Amino acid sequence: MYSLQYKKENAHDDCIWSCAWGRYKPKPADEQPSAEETAADGDAPPAPKPRLLPADYILTGSLDDTVKVWEWNEGQLALRHTLEGHALGVVSVDIAADGNVAASSSLDSTIRLWDLGTGGLLKTIDAGPVESWSVCFSPDSKMVATGSHQGKIVVYGVESGKQDQSFDTRGKFAFSIAYSPDGKYLASGAIDGIINIFDIETGRRLHTLEGHAMPIRSLAFSPDSKLLLTASDDGHIKMYDVNNAALAGALSGHSSWVLSVHFADDHKHFVSSSADSTVKVWETASKNCPAHIPGALGPGVVLPVQPRHRSASSPSRTTAVSTVYSCPP
Repeated sequence: MYSLQYKKENAHDDCIWSCAWGRYKPKPADEQPSAEETAADGDAPPAPKPRLLPADYILTGSLDDTVKVWEWNEGQLALRHTLEGHALGVVSVDIAADGNVAASSSLDSTIRLWDLGTGGLLKTIDAGPVESWSVCFSPDSKMVATGSHQGKIVVYGVESGKQDQSFDTRGKFAFSIAYSPDGKYLASGAIDGIINIFDIETGRRLHTLEGHAMPIRSLAFSPDSKLLLTASDDGHIKMYDVNNAALAGALSGHSSWVLSVHFADDHKHFVSSSADSTVKVWETASKNCPAHIPGALGPGVVLPVQPRHRSASSPSRTTAVSTVYSCPP
């Protein structure tokens, strides 16, 4: 049975707009920064020492201009870091697969990269005069991509902070983006409902899909990279076969905008959340919805089911609350 496992009131001072769930993996001892490298200049307090043990972290980005790092342990959320520096609201966050770096994008037109272990700022990337929106890491953790109002997807190197690649959707505001787990594809969803799928190696646009007439809030590839889910303000979820761009399913059930979709690692299920204040669990093969979780405390976005804990998280966009749901095996 799916049930509310944990709720965090007043997690931020304003609406939580984005979240990410990842496994922090400390670097080997010989790669940890020295005391000299972590020491601050002048009279400022020294930088915090990096955490030495792995931990499950939830990252939240808020319109209060901050990013917060929470540790999920034994059914509780504990605040580990408050990341400050953005001048305007944080609209998207992500955690790299290697578990060491977090990214945040803001209405201040910057992307910031953070050390998950210490909470320290690694890099600030100026995304230009037109603000960036969604941000996501490549599967190998070496690149971070962002979509913008100009309809372009720009990819930056995590180490260099420099632009490495650019994809032109030739359309409107790239509202959502997603990498395929195999690292071959990059998908974007636009404010006018158009979806584009690019071949990362060649930079070529493979498919343009016109399955929605309203903004695409979220995209998600299946673990085997063969399927793509799209979530839209039209209240529908659509599933596409990536290879041939064929529609594999159209799902309805939410009564308002669908804000987020994510596949579970078992490929058998995926989850969605909506502005109708519900979270739904779907079967990939049958397209049935075996679980409907009402009362999600306002519009929210859902994190993938975590196989280690059988959990999913939903932070509200109307109240500063983070919730974690327990999921059956």
